[in-house]
Amino acid sequence: MDFLTNMKISASGLAVQRKRMETISSNLANMETTRTPEGGPYRRKDVLITALPLGDEFGNTFKNALGDKLRRVQVADVIEDQSEPRLVYNPNHPDANDLGYVALPNVDQMTEIVNMVTTQRSFEANITALNASKAMAIRAIDLGR
Repeated sequence: MDFLTNMKISASGLAVQRKRMETISSNLANMETTRTPEGGPYRRKDVLITALPLGDEFGNTFKNALGDKLRRVQVADVIEDQSEPRLVYNPNHPDANDLGYVALPNVDQMTEIVNMVTTQRSFEANITALNASKAMAIRAIDLGR
């Protein structure tokens, strides 16, 4: 595997983790949103990630030696959580139903914070891998001089 392949894999990981962080931020920002343009409360969103073959020429050269194991990640879709909204008794709320319950988003703050921390750690791991590839490439250039 060459340095550029390593960097492409890490870069794809960084892009996915950035999208995950945006989605988590959106979930946290809309924790109390009871009205959306689609109607009803905000629905928690999650990122669907898929692994794809690298598909570059260098990767194809080593396909026989490494099998089809070299992968990059990509966001396949952002999906809405279809679980039911939380019902909270608050008869004074403008969106309360006839029984006084308000449908709040299906977003759990602690779950989102845990997801945010794991996303941050994954982002940091991809940066570390990217920096290691860069350092190896620089070292290889220095050795060639």
